[in-house]
Parts: sequence; structure tokens; C-alpha cells
Amino acid sequence: MAQKKEVYKEVLKQTGHWKYSELYDLAFSWLKSSGYKLKEDLYNEKLSSNGKEVIIKWTAEKKVTDYFKFQILMDWHILGMKDAEVEVDGKKVNTNKGEVEIKFKANIIKDYEKRWEDKPLWKFLRGIYEKYIIRETVEEFEDDLENETKEMIQDLKAFLRIPAK
Repeated sequence: MAQKKEVYKEVLKQTGHWKYSELYDLAFSWLKSSGYKLKEDLYNEKLSSNGKEVIIKWTAEKKVTDYFKFQILMDWHILGMKDAEVEVDGKKVNTNKGEVEIKFKANIIKDYEKRWEDKPLWKFLRGIYEKYIIRETVEEFEDDLENETKEMIQDLKAFLRIPAK
């Protein structure tokens, strides 16, 4: 079985005005332009008197080498989304308001093609390979994935006008 290790985790939360379609497109475009293949595992909308509730689950994966793959899981939960109108530079602009929460989880997947799984000796050799031969490479890839995920979150925070920490 391929080995999965969680590298980074963060929750982005915002209540206020934001444009849902633009937020969705920004996240989608960012992942695509960064080389990720995106799968929408769930898209669910419910209407209520408080507004629309939207639940989205995305799995984005990018093959880095024959041995390593990056995975970013995004769980969206939007509550009370309603259409709204705001004034920007003296002009009325259609937008949305409500609460958006996106949970990010970045995983590095090792041996995703399961080449080292067939025999017990190969599993043992994989452990040696990772621990002694490519240890620094593993750490570099983990850092790369963490930085990519943080960069995406920063872009989304900038769009939502959430101050950086």
C-alpha cells in the first residue's frame, strides 16, 4: 500500500461579502495552473431560509516523480450564502455574503504505484531507501508541498481580504 503522510493542515474561515463563483474559479485555476489534477468528490447545495448551504470536497493530485505524489484535500463548507449588493467605487456590484470555511490538508504519497509492495524484502528495502538514501529528498518534497499549499491559501486569503498572520 502506498504510504501517505500529512505534511500541512490549515483552516481558512471568512464571514462577510465575497463572490462565490470567483472564489471557486480562483481555487480551481490555481490548482490547474500548478499542475494538479482535480477531482470533485462531492458537491451538495441545500436551500433554507437562512440562505444556501454548499458542501464541496476536492481531491487534487500531482505526480512529482515515479515515487512521489502531492495531494491536497479541500473540504468547503459555505453557510448562509445569499446574494448581496455592495457599493465599490460608487458602483453597485453583485456579490454574495455568508460564511465560508475551507479545510486544507496536504499529503505526500510515497510509492503511489505500489512498486515496492510485492515482496517482504522489497518493503524492507523501501524502508532503507527512504531512511538513508533519499531522506533529504523526502524532506525537500515535504517542504515544497507545504509551501505550495501555503501559497494557495495566501492567494485565497488575499482574495477574501483576510489579513496574513
